[in-house]
Amino acid sequence: RVYGRNAAAVSEALRGAVAHLPVEINPRQPRRNSFEVSLVKEDGSTVELWSGIGKGPPRKLKFPQPEAVVEALKKSLA
Repeated sequence: RVYGRNAAAVSEALRGAVAHLPVEINPRQPRRNSFEVSLVKEDGSTVELWSGIGKGPPRKLKFPQPEAVVEALKKSLA
């Protein structure tokens, strides 16, 4: 449930930052106990915006602040 709440918060922040941004949560089976956010560009390339793999303990370090992901998205789109 923690992963779902954090995914919802990040996706809401991304949608609020960029109009008409399609956001998918777990289009494939996710890695166990991991939280990652990636941008798939129109050309098919993937840019990792945030990864919690290798972070923590404590567990809260595995999840990003939504604002940090929005900033990474804006840098990737610039």
